[in-house]
Amino acid sequence: MTRVLQAERREPVSGETRSCVVFLHGYGANGADLLGLADPLGEHLPDTLFVAPDAPEACAGAPFGFQWFPIPWIDNSSEEEAESGLIAAAQDLNAFLDALMVDEDLLPEQVVLFGFSQGTMMALHVAPRREDPVAGIVAFSGRLLQPELLVDEVVSRPPVLLLHGDRDDVVPPQSLPQAAEALQEAGFREVFAHVMKGTAHGIAPDGLSVAMAFMRDKCGL
Repeated sequence: MTRVLQAERREPVSGETRSCVVFLHGYGANGADLLGLADPLGEHLPDTLFVAPDAPEACAGAPFGFQWFPIPWIDNSSEEEAESGLIAAAQDLNAFLDALMVDEDLLPEQVVLFGFSQGTMMALHVAPRREDPVAGIVAFSGRLLQPELLVDEVVSRPPVLLLHGDRDDVVPPQSLPQAAEALQEAGFREVFAHVMKGTAHGIAPDGLSVAMAFMRDKCGL
């Protein structure tokens, strides 16, 4: 049984929804943590609805935040708990996306998954396994989980933009080329990358500008 994800939203500037960006927040944060990005992005994507769900579990490491799944080296959970948490969260996110598209009368190719850190891990895990490809994946400061399984489990191959700060001390910067290589080996033809120079674990202005151009030019928003 899936858990219902609670979400905040920012309506399109134009008042008409023709596309949607789903923000997937990082470990210990919440949906509101990324929803502020709707302000600069909405100016350039006026017909886009921005939705930011909270992850399904309370976060042991951040009492007022949420997690998509446990992280063993942070919260002392087991690898089995982390893997089962990922599977459950993927089911929750898929159910959320399915309901969102029905409620907003959107097609998969009108929806972008925009992840940060653990949210990026969710986006890169869920989107390739969905039957119909989403418009694209914006993946900030995360990693591709279980890359060895992707070749056998991939179903759809949307465009992907990988972004990472070269001074990230939370998720290693080499996670970007590792993800790019695994995606390409799994048959993804549109994999783009941008390194945010001098940036730690975060979203820098240059990265956000690249993400906006990617959503507009490669995802059709």
